[in-house]
Amino acid sequence: MSISIIMPSKIATLTTDFGLKDPYAAEMKAAILGIYPNAVIIDISHEITKFNIRTGAYVLASAAQYFPNGSIHVAVVDPGVGTRRRPILIQTKQSYFIGPDNGILVLAAEKQNIMHVHELANPRFMLPRVSNTFHGRDVFAPAAAHLLSGVKPEEFGPEIHEVAKPEFAKVKRKNGVLVGEVLHVDGFGNIITNINEQEVAQIHVKGIVRVELSGSKLKLNLCKTYGGTKPNEPLGIIGSHGFLEIALNQGNAAEKFKTKQGHKIKLLP
Repeated sequence: MSISIIMPSKIATLTTDFGLKDPYAAEMKAAILGIYPNAVIIDISHEITKFNIRTGAYVLASAAQYFPNGSIHVAVVDPGVGTRRRPILIQTKQSYFIGPDNGILVLAAEKQNIMHVHELANPRFMLPRVSNTFHGRDVFAPAAAHLLSGVKPEEFGPEIHEVAKPEFAKVKRKNGVLVGEVLHVDGFGNIITNINEQEVAQIHVKGIVRVELSGSKLKLNLCKTYGGTKPNEPLGIIGSHGFLEIALNQGNAAEKFKTKQGHKIKLLP
């Protein structure tokens, strides 16, 4: 039987692609508060691009690490709702993550060292009527509330040992070359890759990064700030969330290099 490493706090966060025009986000909050009225509910974002699991995973991984230990993070970008994909609860050394097993949780959870994963299979901890199309309200939000109220992770369902890990969460290494992809393009046009600081260090970068991106071969200064080059000159930087970024000082790198989310990137030694 698994043993909880940390006690849940009163904090539950929500990350969805529901937007704020419809009642869906409010219904999730109502489901949580109806079971655990003392919950502190924090919206990370409800404006994830519709069905974009990659963006949801990035946003969740960026924000979750700054919440207090024991926080419970519910993420719902779920184009496969009602299909055979599993609803899961991931327990890490720092937090709990609840949502569909489609990759949205794993980027954040792996940052915090996954301890146990349980399938959400016990109907006692769901709403009495579970729709085929709104597991956010009927399955995930109640699970968060019951976890807040003291239900142990192992009570929700059987422990499982594999979770979906999509390509955007993987970095491959071949002959000293790291092959990743563009995880996100932010509002400034910074190209945020899925290659983290530790992986950059593995290929012994010393002030210069050599990358192949969207058909371009670039040799960039690895800077500590976005102002580390002259205006409109490109640079590499380990951004505030620990990923390698390709940026343009006071410019839009994604436009300059015609790069979009999902494009491949190679980091050369």
